Amino acid sequence: MFAGTCEADLFESSRGRLEAIAYRLLGSAADAQDAVQDTYLRWQSAERDYVESPEAWLTKVLTNICLNQLTSARARRETYVGQWLPEPLFAGDPMLGPADTVEQRESVSMAMLTVMERLSPNERVVYVLREAFGYPHSEIAEILEVTEANCQQIFRRAKQHMATGHARIEVDRVAATRIVEEFLDAAVNGNTATLIGLLTQDVVSVGDGGTFMPTLSRPLVGAESVARFLRLLVKPTENKRGKLGGAPTMFAAVVNGTPAVVITVGDQVVGLLCLEVTTAGIAAVHGQVNPDKLVRANRWWADIEHGAPLVESW
Repeated sequence: MFAGTCEADLFESSRGRLEAIAYRLLGSAADAQDAVQDTYLRWQSAERDYVESPEAWLTKVLTNICLNQLTSARARRETYVGQWLPEPLFAGDPMLGPADTVEQRESVSMAMLTVMERLSPNERVVYVLREAFGYPHSEIAEILEVTEANCQQIFRRAKQHMATGHARIEVDRVAATRIVEEFLDAAVNGNTATLIGLLTQDVVSVGDGGTFMPTLSRPLVGAESVARFLRLLVKPTENKRGKLGGAPTMFAAVVNGTPAVVITVGDQVVGLLCLEVTTAGIAAVHGQVNPDKLVRANRWWADIEHGAPLVESW
């Protein structure tokens, strides 16, 4: 059946799609790579003469591996220190997957990946495969071993849970830089009133520092509270410089499809602030300072064009 085709090459042709699915399901690039590697090991030992469609077989195996990880991840996150956020990825990272439609681009935003944590494992699988990859309900139902009608019902429930209430604005590098410049100008210079004006009234700020960096123990909600917190966050002090390992420099970038403040010390990314920009203003600020979740971002940062720093004398 696979005569003339190298089995490893056959798998490699699917690796990008599998990693993109796994990242959306798990919210972690590292966990996604592990899930794809486990899929490859099972592919190597499979009775391939009985595999009618390699793509369908690989997707089902990967999905089952991710389902097991999602179940155990829920237990781990109950003991996670502080707030949990997905692992951020810079624009251009192939793990972000297809970006041809609005649904595909939104499915990897920090806001949507965070909201996906509300979904049950099956709801998350159905939502990702249907919304981001266009799988028909019949194929998803076969993967999950449920009826097609049940699959459609799961999808409807997932869509209801994923409703955020704000229409997100898509940005390119130029627009992201302008938004980050305006945001930093207000925050760094202490223009609290201007900063409040950039935020929606129900804006949410969430920080993930893991065990390495203290952050808010729970989400902060409301324009005035978030603005005051952000002002304190970017106010330079010797104590902050000591914790970060030096004086940081701030850049603008696109991360998971949204404008982001990139905070570096030397050549290392030490923090990312992702801004969810909607038609009503900035609806969420997601801060990632857990170094375990910045490993891949640092590899990409070393190889991409940074542009001019926006803040150098912090």
